[in-house]
Amino acid sequence: MKFNYKARGKGSAIQNGVVLAVDQHKAEQLLSENGLTAIFLEKVEENPWEKINPFGKSVSNKDLVMFSRQLATLISARVPILQALRILQDQITNKFLLTIVDDLISAVQNGDSLSSAMAKHSYVFGNVYVNLVMSGEVSGSLDKSLVYLADQLEKDYELTSKVKSAMTYPIFVLVALVGIALLMFKFVLPNLTSVLQQQGGDLPPITVAIIAFSNFFNVFWWLVFLVVAGLILGVRWYIGTVNGRYNWDNLKIKLPIIGDIFMKIYLARFSRNLSTLILGGIPIIKALQIVAEIINNVIYRDIILSTVSQIQEGKSISEGLAGHPEFPSIVTQMVKVGEQTAQLDEIMSKLAGFYEKEVDAKIGTLTTLLEPIIMIVLGIGVGLLVAGILMPIYNLASTSG
Repeated sequence: MKFNYKARGKGSAIQNGVVLAVDQHKAEQLLSENGLTAIFLEKVEENPWEKINPFGKSVSNKDLVMFSRQLATLISARVPILQALRILQDQITNKFLLTIVDDLISAVQNGDSLSSAMAKHSYVFGNVYVNLVMSGEVSGSLDKSLVYLADQLEKDYELTSKVKSAMTYPIFVLVALVGIALLMFKFVLPNLTSVLQQQGGDLPPITVAIIAFSNFFNVFWWLVFLVVAGLILGVRWYIGTVNGRYNWDNLKIKLPIIGDIFMKIYLARFSRNLSTLILGGIPIIKALQIVAEIINNVIYRDIILSTVSQIQEGKSISEGLAGHPEFPSIVTQMVKVGEQTAQLDEIMSKLAGFYEKEVDAKIGTLTTLLEPIIMIVLGIGVGLLVAGILMPIYNLASTSG
């Protein structure tokens, strides 16, 4: 439960804030343990709608970047962590993030470190974030760790945004085409095909096929939607299985054109996060294990974890990655150079920059190619409609004339 409190601290100073506890007695105890004497304590009534509302329960990359930068600024100004988090409460507009910060304050008040408090919300902060905060706490450079994290989050956000932006246009056009086609089969084509059916005689095979589908869709349109929905749900369920996820991730990097983009995205993510963790002082084995889980592809995850096993047996990272086509020779060679020169973090950062530029170029090429492809598909659809419906009607009108 959440309690608003007003308490007297050292020097009779009055403090206001929020504390999370199982009951009022525990809330008073937590305040007392932190040198505060409760003057006023009130339970915050939760909105029932917020409990069941599926929206607004996420933290955007932008919100996390702002949180990291502001916290880094306060800590570098030698503001205590607990006070810094309380100051940020007034700056945060995302209600879900505000709830998490309230929980961080409660945990820190209870004696936990900031990293261990964040670890309870790893679904928001992620393993890289938590481990770098932990490293910053140990080394006394928490502000630098937070600034570096904010920089990396911005780079990840830019890369993801470019991919989404490139796919938005073709997806929108595809959805629009499908929607228009369904509306035509439901409302337009039945009137046109009825004219051809009344005329009788031999019709071209394409016309017969269009009439058959139009008649079927006009009666069983709901079945078509159920089948499509069932296929989508079935595919999502299959991808959720172990074999399905493996086959799906393998397909993503094997597809022509798109597969190359996915591969470069994974290599950029691997290089960027490994560089970040090494620079943050995380041991190489633990760093690789974290990267394996956040790279979001089981093929790459298995290769990286296999590399970890080989490192534990005395081999190098480059030897573990060598021989896998998912990691091109340029990656293994640069990793080898980084290991030999003790500059693996810097080499990985440069490699990440290289692949991020490659993804940028590939996405630009893909966007350029998709426009004529979409026009060709649209032209084929219009051609089939003309050949199957409009031409027979035109011929019928000519014959009647």
